[in-house]
Amino acid sequence: MKHKLELLAPARDAATAIEAIIHGADAVYIGAESFGARSAAGNSVADIAGVCRFAHQFDGRVYVTVNTIIYDSEIPAVESLVWSLYRAGVDALIVQDMSLLRMNLPPVALHASTQCDTRTPEKARFLEESGFSQLVLARELSLDEIASVRRATTVPLEVFVHGALCVSYSGDCHAGALAMGRSANRGECPQICRLRYSLTDMSGQPVAPDGHWLSLRDMNRIDRLADLAEAGATSFKIEGRLKDQSYVRNVVAAYSKALDALVAAEPERWRRSSSGRVDYRFRPDVSLAFNRGFTSYFLGGRPGAAEKMASVSTPKFVGNAVGRVVAVDGRRIKVNSRKELNNGDGLGWFGADGRLCGGRVNRVDGQWICFADNVSGIQPGSVLYRNRDKAWDDMMLAATAERTIGLKFTLRVCSGRRVVLDAEDERGNRVSAAVEAELQPARSSQGAKRHDTLSRLGETIYRVEEISDIAGDIFMPVSVLAGLRRKVTGLLDMAQNLRYRPENRRPENREALLPDTVLTYHANVSNRLAEDFYRSHGAVEIEQAVEVEAPAGNQVVMTTRYCLRRELGRCIRCGAQPGSWRLNAVGGNMSMRVDFDCRRCGMTLTLERQ
Repeated sequence: MKHKLELLAPARDAATAIEAIIHGADAVYIGAESFGARSAAGNSVADIAGVCRFAHQFDGRVYVTVNTIIYDSEIPAVESLVWSLYRAGVDALIVQDMSLLRMNLPPVALHASTQCDTRTPEKARFLEESGFSQLVLARELSLDEIASVRRATTVPLEVFVHGALCVSYSGDCHAGALAMGRSANRGECPQICRLRYSLTDMSGQPVAPDGHWLSLRDMNRIDRLADLAEAGATSFKIEGRLKDQSYVRNVVAAYSKALDALVAAEPERWRRSSSGRVDYRFRPDVSLAFNRGFTSYFLGGRPGAAEKMASVSTPKFVGNAVGRVVAVDGRRIKVNSRKELNNGDGLGWFGADGRLCGGRVNRVDGQWICFADNVSGIQPGSVLYRNRDKAWDDMMLAATAERTIGLKFTLRVCSGRRVVLDAEDERGNRVSAAVEAELQPARSSQGAKRHDTLSRLGETIYRVEEISDIAGDIFMPVSVLAGLRRKVTGLLDMAQNLRYRPENRRPENREALLPDTVLTYHANVSNRLAEDFYRSHGAVEIEQAVEVEAPAGNQVVMTTRYCLRRELGRCIRCGAQPGSWRLNAVGGNMSMRVDFDCRRCGMTLTLERQ
C-alpha cells in the first residue's frame, strides 16, 4: 500500500493560497476572519470558498485555522463561523480548544493544532481517540520520538519542516499574555522571544554579552524529508501565515521538488496526496527567502556542543554573504565581490557594536556602490550580506509556475456519423461527449490536424498526455473537434466537483481517559465546554487559563527544550556549575528567571513581577 505524503503550505490570503497550490502544495492552511492564531492574517468565508474551489481541482485540501482559545461568550460566534466554513467546502479545521468537540458543529474534520502541545505518544493517542483526524506534533520532537508517536496512533501525523521557530513549546507560552497583555493563544503574540536581553547570574554578574538569546534560527529540514517519512510523518508543514507570495512560492517549490524526488526514488511506497504536474519557470532556493539562519532543531536528538540554534546577533534576515568592503567614501563603498550586485539590492553588515546595519543600493558602478541614504557602522573589512536581491524579486513578480492535470483523449466514430471524444484524467475521472455530423472521406491525412486541435487546452487546467485517434481517414471540421474538446473538459470539471468530498469528522471515544487528570493553567482551559470535555475524560482538577484568571505571583511563562547553557557550551552534564540565570529585556522592564531542568534537558522561564 502506498502512503500519501502531503506538503502543507501557509497562506496569509486567498491569492497566496492559490499560488501555493500552483507551486506544488498538496494542501494549504489559512485563517478565517476570526479565531485564528495569527490575528493579522484573517480572510472572509467567501475568499476561502474560492480557495477551496481552486484547490479541489487538483485534489488539494484547504485547512482553516480556528486555533485560538475561546471564551464562553464567543461560543455561538465560533459555531456560526464553522457552519459557514463547512458550507464553503473546507476540508478540516485546525483547532486548539477542546470546546469544539462539544459545540453544535457540522461533521467537518478536526486537526489537533501544534498549540495542543503534543509531545508524547499518550497524549497523541488520546487526541486520536477524541476524534481528531490529523495531529500536529510539537516542533521539538526527534525522529525517534516521532516514531514512538507513530506506533501509538493511526491517524496522519503532521510535522513542521521549515520556517520560524517558537522558543517555547507551542501552546505553552504565556509570556505575552502575562507580561504585555497580548496572548499568543489568542492570536496576538508580541514576539517576546525576538527581543534583545542581558543575561546574568542571580547576583547580576554578566554570563554573556547582550543578545537575542531567545530568538531561534529558522527550521530547515528539506534534506531530512525521507527520514521524517520513515519515522511515520506524512504531512510536512511550512510555517509562515504572515509571509508574502514570493516567500511561499519559493519555499513551496523547493520542498515540492524534494518530495517529488522522494516519491520517484521509491514509487512503490510513496505518492503525493494531490494531483497534477507543476512546471517551474525558476530555480527555487530557500536561502534567498527570509530566514534567521537555519537549524534542523532537535531532529537528531540532543545537539552537539558545536551546533547552535539561536540567532543571537539579530532576529532579522541577514542574507547571504556577497563580498567584503575594501574602502569607504561617504555613501560610497568599494567592494570585493564575485556576485553581481544590482541597483535596488539591499545590503547589510555588522557594525562595531555587533548590531546589524544596512542600506539600499542606489547605483552600482564597477566595484563602487552608492547607497540611497547615509550609512553607518560600515568600515573596510566589513563583510557584506545581501538581504534583498532586486533581480530575484523582479523575477518572482512574474508567473513562476504552472500546474496542470494530465488527460488522455480517444477520438472515435460510431454508426458512421456520430463523433465521440472520450477523456480520462489522472484524478480518475472519465467522461465522453458526442456530436452528430456529416462526415466525408478525407482527401489527405487528418491525424496531425486533429491532434493539434485537441491539444489546444491553454485556457484550462488540463494538458494532453496521449491522444488515441481511431476515427479513420474521415474529414471533421475543426469547429466540431473544438466543440467536443470544450465539452469534455467542462464535463471533467463537473465530474471532479461531484467526486470530490471532504473527509468527515472522526467519532469520539467517550471512554478515552486523559493521560493527566490534574490540569494546570498550562492546559489553556478558557470556557465551560472545554472543561466539560476534560471532566468527561477523567480530569479531576482544572485550573483556568491565564487569559481568564491571571495567577498571582511569579509564574512559569515558557517551557522550552532549547537550553541557554547548552547554547553557550556550559551544559551542566558537561561539568559546568548549576544555578539559575536571569534575562532582562534591554531597554525594557521585563525580567525572567531561567531555571534549568537537566533531567529532561530543557529550561523554564519564570516572569518576575516588578
